[in-house]
Amino acid sequence: YRFERLWFWGCIQGVRGAYYIAEGLGPDRAAPRSRLYSLNCLDWSLLTPATKEMLALAEQVKGRFQGDPSFEYSLAEINAEAAARLIESGKEPVIKEEARLIATIEQIDRAVGIVPRGAFVKTPLGSVHENRHFEGLSLVEAKKLSSYFHFTEPVNLKNKTLLEKADLDPSTDFLDSLEHDIPRGSWSIQLEKGGTVVVLRSLLWLGLTFYHVPMTKQFGYVYFGTGEKNLDLPFML
Repeated sequence: YRFERLWFWGCIQGVRGAYYIAEGLGPDRAAPRSRLYSLNCLDWSLLTPATKEMLALAEQVKGRFQGDPSFEYSLAEINAEAAARLIESGKEPVIKEEARLIATIEQIDRAVGIVPRGAFVKTPLGSVHENRHFEGLSLVEAKKLSSYFHFTEPVNLKNKTLLEKADLDPSTDFLDSLEHDIPRGSWSIQLEKGGTVVVLRSLLWLGLTFYHVPMTKQFGYVYFGTGEKNLDLPFML
C-alpha cells in the first residue's frame, strides 16, 4: 500500500478470536488513516473508512465482539427505529461485525488517541508533519495532562477566546489538550522505571495505554481490550 509509516495499533479481543489492528500513515499525519486488521497476524485485510451512519449504528451495539468479521447483529433487537429506517431505504436491518470494528477503532482514536505537545507541527498550508526538532517533554511537563493532545480534529480549541489563544503557538498548539476531557479524572498518569517513563492510561476506554520517555522522541500508544466503552466511569470517579 506504499505507506510512509506503519503503526501497530493494538488488539480487540473477541469471544472466539482476536482482531489485530495496524494503521498506515501517509505524508500528512492528520489525514484519515488506512487501517488493516488480521485474525492471525499473517493475512491482513484493509478496512473501509468509517461513515457517520456506521458510527451511529455501532454505538447502539452492546456486548463483546464475537471475533468473526461476518457475524451480523440484528438491529431489530437493538434499535427498532434504526432498523425501520434501513428497511425503508431497502437495506437489511443488520450491522456486520466488521462495520462495528471499523467504527470502534475510529471512536477510540478520536477519544483517546494522544500525542505529546510539540511532537507534530502544522504547516501554513494545513498539513501536519512530525516535528524534527521535538526532543521530548521535560519530566516536569511530562507529568501534566496539559502536555498531551488528542490527535484528531480539535473541538474545544474553536471555543477558546482570543485571549486564551494569544498564548498558543499555532504551529504546535493546533489540537485539543487532555486537561479539559470529560469526565474529569478519565486519565491516570503514572511514572514507571524510577521516573524514566511516563504512562497514561484511559479509564474511559480500558486497555488504552500511552507511554513517553521524557527528553527523548520515544512515545506511542497501544490498545488491548474488548472494544467496549466504560460507561460506568462517571459513577466510579
